[in-house]
Amino acid sequence: MGVLAIDPGTRKCGFAYTDRARILTSALEPFRHEADEGRLFRHIESLLAERDVRLFLVGLPLDPGGATTEQSELVSGFVARLGERFAGFEIRTYNEHGTTKEAESRLRDLGHDGRGIRLRKDSWAALVLLEDWLAAGEPA
Repeated sequence: MGVLAIDPGTRKCGFAYTDRARILTSALEPFRHEADEGRLFRHIESLLAERDVRLFLVGLPLDPGGATTEQSELVSGFVARLGERFAGFEIRTYNEHGTTKEAESRLRDLGHDGRGIRLRKDSWAALVLLEDWLAAGEPA
């Protein structure tokens, strides 16, 4: 099954995808939903229509020690609603600590600056999350 990684935000979400064979990983276009979860879910439906996905990997913002934060509580609520909307899909969360900084670093290395980084960093953070999870052996 393919995996859709999601870096959730209150106004914008980043997305990345890997195929069923785990050979290709790619950052997808970020999506600005402006806190309209219905709009966000419709966008996710459009991503699913174009890809073979059965698992969502959602970035969970934990503090450096691995403890939950106020933001991680918001993400947990999002995960619950995602599960209700997409009942046939498996959902896993994975610690996203450090993914945004890594994404920004990679984008700088590719020659992006200011605006280019801001436009892409959410989906690149989802890509880093996905690659970290794959490298860790796809933990449950």
